[in-house]
Amino acid sequence: MEKVYVFGHRLPDTDSVTAAITLANLRKELGVNAVPAVLSSLNLETKFVLDYFKVDEPIFLNDVKIKVKDLNYTKNYTIYKEDSIYDAYLKMSSIGISKIPVVDDNKEMLGIVSMRNIAEDQISGSFNLVDTNYDNIVKTIKGHEILRFDDIIKGNLMVAAYRSNTFLSEVKLTSNDIIIMGDRYNILDYAIESGVGLIVITGGHKVPLELMDKAKKMKVNIISTDYTTSETTRIFNLSNSVRTIVQKDNYVVIHERDNLSDFISIANKTRYSYYPVLNKKEKCLGILRFSDVSYSNKKKVILVDHNSYEQSAIGLDEATIMEIVDHHNIGTIGTNAPISFRNMPVGSTNTIIYVMYKENNVSISREMAGLMLSGILSDTLVLTSPTTTDLDREVVDDLANIVNIDYKKYGFDMIKAGTSLKGKTKDEILHTDFKVYSIDHKNVGLAQIFTTNIDEVEEDLQEYIDLLNTTSEEDNLYFVALFVTDIINNGSYVIYSNRGETIIKNSFGLNEIKELSFLPGIVSRKKQVVPEIINDMESSIL
Repeated sequence: MEKVYVFGHRLPDTDSVTAAITLANLRKELGVNAVPAVLSSLNLETKFVLDYFKVDEPIFLNDVKIKVKDLNYTKNYTIYKEDSIYDAYLKMSSIGISKIPVVDDNKEMLGIVSMRNIAEDQISGSFNLVDTNYDNIVKTIKGHEILRFDDIIKGNLMVAAYRSNTFLSEVKLTSNDIIIMGDRYNILDYAIESGVGLIVITGGHKVPLELMDKAKKMKVNIISTDYTTSETTRIFNLSNSVRTIVQKDNYVVIHERDNLSDFISIANKTRYSYYPVLNKKEKCLGILRFSDVSYSNKKKVILVDHNSYEQSAIGLDEATIMEIVDHHNIGTIGTNAPISFRNMPVGSTNTIIYVMYKENNVSISREMAGLMLSGILSDTLVLTSPTTTDLDREVVDDLANIVNIDYKKYGFDMIKAGTSLKGKTKDEILHTDFKVYSIDHKNVGLAQIFTTNIDEVEEDLQEYIDLLNTTSEEDNLYFVALFVTDIINNGSYVIYSNRGETIIKNSFGLNEIKELSFLPGIVSRKKQVVPEIINDMESSIL
């Protein structure tokens, strides 16, 4: 069953990660092969939650771009270097592809062989040179093993076409010769005595017993075939190992993890029709026709806790969105077909997912209840945020009963576990939860972190200010602000880049402002910060 990836936004918080897990679990219960994923590393708070409820971390998903491996290319399509040219021809003919990669015993690429290479070898190749093995010859000429002493057969091919007297008197045979003949037993006797490398008896003729005994003593290889001498001669050099005609240039390999867009760029430059596909260990997996790019298997995805391209996985426009569950404002994502879009004005995505479990009569395990509870408590600051709704409170009570914990104590322990700034760089702290908003054609960066110890920030205040100014300039943002939310004192401290001073002051009705000013009661970026800044910036334009 095809996988469906469930993931939150690029900077996953606890609600985003737990929602991916709980919704994936619901979809699995309903028969979907859903896989929870994250788009970057987990924060300390989320790790605390997963450890507490003994739930594995979701897989990491770098992007959802279409890869070469998602295309319907011809897999397991190679030929080993010691296989015959005839084998290569049969394999190409059966698949309907005019080229095939040649590999060694480790499946590593040696080159490529095409129908054109085979035709050129048949028309202008050296017919008398043989370089192959016993099995290849038997298979190519539909032969029968009579005597075998050597696996490797190399030498000069000749046909006993002269009259017997002429052949015996004028042709000098050696162990390096391979001879094709019919029922000319005097020539057969001469060839055996000369110790030739291989004798091919055509027309289904038998080897007389006394000559068979002599051949055994001389260790002469013998193969018989029902083909005539002319038929055998015509196809014999197709038994040569394919490595003898391998083309070692004028082809381009690609890798299964290459992006489709990158492959198309390469194909447009090289103009080849076929591209061998390698894995990360450089082993050949098959071949891709350029025409195969229209038959791709797009990744199927479900989005939680966001619904905009800017916050989602790289390459989302190349994926098929199956469903969205979110509690934010409607964003920028559009789809080509109708999908299930669940959006509710509640404090957490997990509140919506809880409702979906109930609607589908799916029981909630202790682990899933614990993750839902954690997501709601995280996003609502243990039900103290103005984003909290009565439904959030009802759901928390029910989930706490399932888990059998004091949700207030657990909630503050969880948030405390995630607020430590030790070991993090200033840039990591700023981008823990950093979002860009477009306000009147200006991009504004607003970040939020939580703490129980503001001293950790205050002692490095100037470094934070410098970082905000640098980020504003390098990322072409009108201004950048960092809101440090103190969950104990129920408010936020604000640090801002140079252009943000007047906007922050006016947005929150302050008579005066300085870096790290405290904004009492301001704990929600979504409901208390973003609306006020939008209102001030748009009002100042009028």
